Amino acid sequence: MAKENNIVHQYFKKEMPDGKILLRVNPIQFKGTEIWVGKQGTEMRTLEFDAEIFEDLKLDGFVEVNPMEFNLYLSGLIE
Repeated sequence: MAKENNIVHQYFKKEMPDGKILLRVNPIQFKGTEIWVGKQGTEMRTLEFDAEIFEDLKLDGFVEVNPMEFNLYLSGLIE
């Protein structure tokens, strides 16, 4: 199994009227981190997925994006 630091994560985003969801997915272990960005601030939570996660994200309107915005929120450089 791949070491955690050798995994290339995939990043997704969904814009909604009251905010946006930024998502980092580990495509090997099917784990991830979600950042909700809304008018009240940001919230983060850890998630576990099943093998259909990529199909589910597409059906839910998520688009694949580069990691920059996710990592800026994760590091606290933007709020």
